[in-house]
Amino acid sequence: MEIKLEQKDAADWIYRGEGAANLVLSYTGSSTVFIGKVMRIQKVASNSSSRCLVDHTVLTEHETLLWRELEELISSPTKESAELLYVQHVISPLLGPEHVDAGTHVLVSREFLESIEKKVICQRPAWRVDAAKIDTQRILNVGPCISVEIKPKCGFLPSSRFIAERNVIKRSTTRFRMHQVLKLHEREISELSQYDPLDIFSGSKERIHKAINDLYNTPQNNFRVFLNGSIIFGGLGGGTNKTSCVIEKAFEDALKGLIQADDGLRTRSFIELVAETVYSSRVLDRLLEVQKLDNFDIEGAIHAYYNIISQPCMVCSELDEARLQPRYASLHSIPLDESLKMVKDYLIAATAKDCSLMISFKPREDTDFWSPYSSIYLKSTNQNFDYKVNFIDLDLKPLNKMETYYEKDKKILNSYVQAAETKHMKGDTLVMEA
Repeated sequence: MEIKLEQKDAADWIYRGEGAANLVLSYTGSSTVFIGKVMRIQKVASNSSSRCLVDHTVLTEHETLLWRELEELISSPTKESAELLYVQHVISPLLGPEHVDAGTHVLVSREFLESIEKKVICQRPAWRVDAAKIDTQRILNVGPCISVEIKPKCGFLPSSRFIAERNVIKRSTTRFRMHQVLKLHEREISELSQYDPLDIFSGSKERIHKAINDLYNTPQNNFRVFLNGSIIFGGLGGGTNKTSCVIEKAFEDALKGLIQADDGLRTRSFIELVAETVYSSRVLDRLLEVQKLDNFDIEGAIHAYYNIISQPCMVCSELDEARLQPRYASLHSIPLDESLKMVKDYLIAATAKDCSLMISFKPREDTDFWSPYSSIYLKSTNQNFDYKVNFIDLDLKPLNKMETYYEKDKKILNSYVQAAETKHMKGDTLVMEA
């Protein structure tokens, strides 16, 4: 039987967070259909008179060419259904269906969306509220559960031969660390994070533990914790400052009853639990493989993009004869199939670089003789936990975003290089002074 959410149902959904395109709600009601579920509601720019900023009806002509091997996807009547099929047929086989839930579409009334809009507006970050609103045109007690959301970002250093000599810093410093400098300059963050994605993807128990600890110390929008669906640590819709003593105390208290440790030790044990799960599950190994589908870096893939759209390459036109090396020019003589594969792999990798890892934990009782979930033993507290790992935010990246990726790459590099010229460098790491 088809379910449609009406205005009265809005009371059962609470604000959980948001990204640039979607608002995320979690369910607090009693319907077995929705217990443990979250809902993504599309947003629309506040200054837009249309339903959305981009075409959400069908794929573009060039996107249809790009995904031509997936007939069901390219014939999708809406962008939403195309994204669902993208997760099902492209991402799920790569990351493993046991870690990917493509989700389902739920019918909602306009009154439901309007009620949600009014209900959550005071909880949303002010800058998110100013930028976008809900697109109103689109229409059981299971025990304590704690979930951690990690946005690991890109876990490898590119080695593409198409990286220009002036951008050689890419080969030794992660994109995340360089982007931090730009974010600090633009005041999106108040200080640099010590987190390095290479740590969490390293396969080393010690480095993974360091990564989780660094994320905890400066969560920004890369680390959040939820207890029974309600956020207890991290930001709702943007970056947060370094974890203060007040926040530490509140988080420590929130863990009471879940982590069986003395006061002052629960947070340390929780970080150990998360790090041990990431290490033992090896779930990030497959994510890294998908990220590495980006063999050519944006500096190579951008040329293939212009081949696909049959337009003069704007990147080549910006280079003088001395800088236009034969390896760049050669990219414009490759067969169309090679260009399509290069760009398609880049966009799939972009999904993997931007997704989140959600790990949910539930204390395992002595009477739980069998469970469908994996389990982990926390030595410091002598506790067993059932856990489930899922990848979320697996969005289909638009083809026309290639130009945005290229321009953003230049902006990040320029900001980092300029900062390096005026600040001290320690090895390959920029050390910003107060």
